[in-house]
Amino acid sequence: MSNDASSSSPLPLAGVRILELANVVAGPSIGAHLSDFGAEVVKVERPGEGDASRTMGEAVGERTAWWLCIGRNKQTVALDLKREDDREAFLRLAAEADAVVESFRPGVLERLGLSPTELHAVNPGLVIVRISAFGQDGPYADRPGFGTLAEAFSGLAEISGYPDRPPLLPPIALADQVAGLFGTWSLLAALYHRDVHGGPGQTIDVSLYESVLSLLGPLPTLYRHNGTLLARNGSRLSFSSPRNVYATRDGRWFAISGTAPSAAERVVRLVGGEALAADPRFATPAARAEHADELDALVAEWIGERDLAEVEARFQAVNAAGISVIDMADAAADPHYAAREAIVAVPDEELGEVLMTAPVPRMSATPGRIAHAGRALGADDESVLGGRAAEASR
Repeated sequence: MSNDASSSSPLPLAGVRILELANVVAGPSIGAHLSDFGAEVVKVERPGEGDASRTMGEAVGERTAWWLCIGRNKQTVALDLKREDDREAFLRLAAEADAVVESFRPGVLERLGLSPTELHAVNPGLVIVRISAFGQDGPYADRPGFGTLAEAFSGLAEISGYPDRPPLLPPIALADQVAGLFGTWSLLAALYHRDVHGGPGQTIDVSLYESVLSLLGPLPTLYRHNGTLLARNGSRLSFSSPRNVYATRDGRWFAISGTAPSAAERVVRLVGGEALAADPRFATPAARAEHADELDALVAEWIGERDLAEVEARFQAVNAAGISVIDMADAAADPHYAAREAIVAVPDEELGEVLMTAPVPRMSATPGRIAHAGRALGADDESVLGGRAAEASR
């Protein structure tokens, strides 16, 4: 996959214009995903401060790593939406845009005089994506909320971790990025409805907690009909065994999936031969789940007696599903990462180039690409506000 920004291949979202009022990760990830595939994204930021991701986390050069990645491909302008002239400039931009993405607390957009009703008055076809922790309505709508609270309130944290330890929160911005994915596809669905079916513009309500809740699959169904509550179980699954991470003799970790019956059978046969494969305790998925502790102990013992290289080789030889647990240092040296160009070098004025994850997914005819990392606040004030906005006001 090439990240050559000068490539002549067309981008599928060329001509789509997005105004991004969102802050930090969830909303801005929508703009980042869409910009990878050709959308023109104008990020509207507070003068002097800008997006909170500009100061969040560790810096790479003069900017944070978060901002370099989440601000990629975007134009950035500084507007104070509490000022009438800046608000009018924003409305002029909205009149020409296809979508607005915002992540204020519910009610803030209305207090600024930029409610969906007011935005649709200047552009009836506008798609407005509203990102919040708990949604635009309901008794918790006005509560302050971040991804951490959504991960707790969705039920994810309660089932994450080990049974004798506290609930576990993800070490990444999981709720924000999942909500960003839902916001991305729903925005595109709304544009398709508008442009193909002749539908109107519309408002999309994306909540962080519901986005994470959707990842829990049948858990609400199981509770409602069977009274089942999933308990914390570490890396194991209640319905699948073996499934865990296991320590190797040389201090590395190896992950195994036995979800498919054939995959589990290969692991059982590898660690215990035909005798173990024929053992009634491990002969069927239900039996393996019932005797997961025993099977886990046998697998852990077998792996613990071998170095990682031998474990990987033995698993590959019998086509069993397992792989080493890696960190970003391992990823940087991994041949599969390199062959797939999963991490790409992006041009940057300050750093020369900066590494970040490549656009996902991969499209054969219109692959995504990244032209530049996140730029300085207000870098495009003149070209965006002095050009298009002035033209639109004539």
